[in-house]
This record gives sequence, C-alpha cells and structure tokens, in this order.
Amino acid sequence: MSAAHRRGFVMPDFRRPGVLLRLLVVAEGARWVWWAIGATAAERLPPLWAGALLFEPVLLTVAALLAVLAPWWRRGSARRALVATAVLTVGVALAWRAWVERWGVTVPGPVSVVLGAVAVWALVAVYFDWRQLRLSPALAEARLLALQSRMRPHFLFNSLNSVLALMRRDPARAEAMLEDLAELYRVLLAEPHTPVPWYEELALARAYLAVEQVRLGERLRCVWHVDAAPAQALLPPLTLQPLVENAVRHGIEPRPDGGTITIEAFRDDDHLVLFVRNPLPPAGAATRGHGLALANLRERLALLYDDEARLRVYESEGEFVAQVRLPLRPDALSDAPRRSAS
Repeated sequence: MSAAHRRGFVMPDFRRPGVLLRLLVVAEGARWVWWAIGATAAERLPPLWAGALLFEPVLLTVAALLAVLAPWWRRGSARRALVATAVLTVGVALAWRAWVERWGVTVPGPVSVVLGAVAVWALVAVYFDWRQLRLSPALAEARLLALQSRMRPHFLFNSLNSVLALMRRDPARAEAMLEDLAELYRVLLAEPHTPVPWYEELALARAYLAVEQVRLGERLRCVWHVDAAPAQALLPPLTLQPLVENAVRHGIEPRPDGGTITIEAFRDDDHLVLFVRNPLPPAGAATRGHGLALANLRERLALLYDDEARLRVYESEGEFVAQVRLPLRPDALSDAPRRSAS
C-alpha cells in the first residue's frame, strides 16, 4: 500500500474493553519475551518477581489513565496524542519506581525505566497502527465488493429485463423500479467510510427487495419487524443490504416455491440488534457462495467497533439466521423503546 493510500495513525479508543485487553496482552507479552531472552535459568525467578512488582502497577495505572483521558487523546492530532501518552507512561513509570524503591526492593535505574517504558509504549503503538492498517482495506473493499458481487451484472440485466416487461402493462411500476435501481447505485457509489442513519439503511434494503420482488414475484415474501429500532442510529453503510441479498441468493432463489425473509431490528439496552432470517436452501443446492459479504462485514465491524459489535450466523428451525449487534450513540438511545434480545 502506497503512502498516498495509507490512512494515518488513529489513536485507539481506550474506553473499549477490547482495546484495553489488547493493550495489556501486548505489554505483558513484551515483558515475558524480554525476560525469557535476557534471563538465565538460575536468575529468572527473583528478577521476574521484582519486575512484576514494578511493571504491573505501571501498566494498570497507565491503562486506567488512558481510558479516563480517551476523549482528550482523540480530540487533537494523533502525533500530539502519541507524544502525550509516551510522556504519561514515562511519568507513571518513574513515579512507581520511586514508590517501590522506598520499600527496599531493588529496581532498575531511572534511565532503564525510561527506556523500558518508551520501548513498551512504542511496541503498543506499533501494534495498534499495524492492526488499523491490516483491517483498513476492508473499508475500501466494501465498495468494491458491492460493485462486483452484490450488484453483479446478471442482477442488473435481470432487473432491466423486468423493467422492459413492465413498460407496456404497468408503466408506473416500471418507473418505480427504475427509481429503486437508481437509489441502489447512488448508495453503492457513495463514500463508504461515512456512517449512515438506520432509516437510510432500511430504505436501501426496502429498495433492493422491491427490485427483487418484481423479478421473483410471489416467490419472495418479506416480513418486517423494524418499528422498535431508533431511526437516527448510525451504522456503517451496507450493513443490512448485504444480509438481505445473501438471504435472497441463498434462501429464496434456489427454492422453486420461494420463501419468506424476516427482517427484525430493535434496541437492546445501548445496542442496535438486527436479525435477517431466510429458509435454508434445498439439499444439494449449488449457490452457497464463498461468504465474502459476511467476512467483509465482520472485518468492518471489528475495525469500527472492536469487540463492541459482532456478527453471528447460525441455523435454527430450518432457517439461516444472521444477527448483527452494534453499539448505539447516546443521542439515539431515546429514539425507540427498549427491548431485550434474549
């Protein structure tokens, strides 16, 4: 990836449990690797105990301060935040060194503590930068996948043929179908990094199913339970539509008699929960696909929300179920009644 296409470093949101857990794991891993490399078998136990007595309080204190000050870190430039967090880490390490030394415990000198604190924090920053860089392509691939897979050529040709068939016997419906197609392409060609409100994502899914309804006729039946979802809740673009298309491709098209797709959305505490259910394809159906849309959505959720969001897929009572759970922003929490996902 060239420098022109690489996104700059983004300071992680240390208020998220998953981010804090990764911070602790990386820092602890660095300490154990250094100990394993630098200590002899006869010297390992005492240095490890003394190191833990200093290292653990420093690590936990820094983690707590990073979480408390997370809004400030993310308010300014990433460079300023990196410098400030490095200075914070060094200051906490020196303060704990002075405190532990008062107990009569042998501890490394100030220079060693400073170098160690900077080295560990640099490793943590490199890890989060690598993780951001590794998952960032999923955002750009969402647009590419939408153009190449979701809006595949044969779907476009079938839709246009349906429009032509409707032109003479039902011009109004043909015009409405063209408008739905135009709306689909407008969204698919839009900037993929900007979150969209739930009502827009819902309108896109309805437009897509309206197009497919003309093509599949009575074979496609839809049931909507979405009134309990906050209309202003923000979510990544192309979150619901890929799940709906997946349901049409793998649950409706392979079945001669079609089937029913159920779309459900509601608020569960401070999360938005989406369900898309469709009948399982007949045995031996050759339209299973490769799971690209689901894998792409799962990566985007991991990048944007870490462990606060999840995508689950499973089979239940003859249906394939896709469930998405997303955190809600505070301004969307009063937009819909609360309901439990259990």
